Amino acid sequence: MSDSSIRALERGVAVLQAVNRLNGAKPGDIADATGIPRPSIYRLLRTLSEMGMVSKDHFSNRWRPTRHVKSLSSGFREEDWVCQVAVPHMIELGRDVLWPLDLVTLRGCAMEVRESTHQISPYSVHHGMVGKQIPLIETASGRVLLANMSEPDRQALLTLLSETSGVKPPFVMKDGGIDAIIAKVRKLGVGFRVADFTPETGSISAPIWYEDQVFACLTLIWSTSSLPLEKSLVLYRDKLLRTADAISRDLVGKLTSAEIAQFREAS
Repeated sequence: MSDSSIRALERGVAVLQAVNRLNGAKPGDIADATGIPRPSIYRLLRTLSEMGMVSKDHFSNRWRPTRHVKSLSSGFREEDWVCQVAVPHMIELGRDVLWPLDLVTLRGCAMEVRESTHQISPYSVHHGMVGKQIPLIETASGRVLLANMSEPDRQALLTLLSETSGVKPPFVMKDGGIDAIIAKVRKLGVGFRVADFTPETGSISAPIWYEDQVFACLTLIWSTSSLPLEKSLVLYRDKLLRTADAISRDLVGKLTSAEIAQFREAS
């Protein structure tokens, strides 16, 4: 395959990912999200449309993914614990609170969204979150993970983050230093985010345990224009913790040795 063909493939995938994530985007929005020139965006959208992967709303000039995009994942099978254990609890809680939920795990020195209810939430402001990597120390899930790690493991992870990102300690975010944030997370029992990463949304995150380690995090996301952090804690913290605890209990005896090994390696 020539370099130009590889480049075209990379751009096509980037456009498809942007359309999926934005779920109703004009070509200019896609160009801004991908950094690809607008003339190329038009050509790529036309090709993806001919493949049946995207469609255009001619009244609004917005592009959306079609159901044929699901064919790309027909051979993919997420771990059984996600499908059988976590998802039913996420759907139940999502129907109650209406705001979207993400199931997040550690991947290297970042957090990765493994499953989400954004697609069924009436209040979702983000789409295409599954598979997306998000920052460690700026997110509610990363913070609750750090707060529940042993001191040696936490320092090793932060050292890896520093080496990878080039950001030197002490780690200070808009809402304070990492040590003060971890202390607050331990007091609240959940991770929180209100200032960094995506300021239009806030989130709280509860730990999901397997044996003596945080195996995953369950995160609830809301619009900051609708709720302050303090109100969200009153409304949703206990429900989120109960759901995370229920998933933790249901994980017992459900994980394969391969899934446990994969988790240990990633974390």
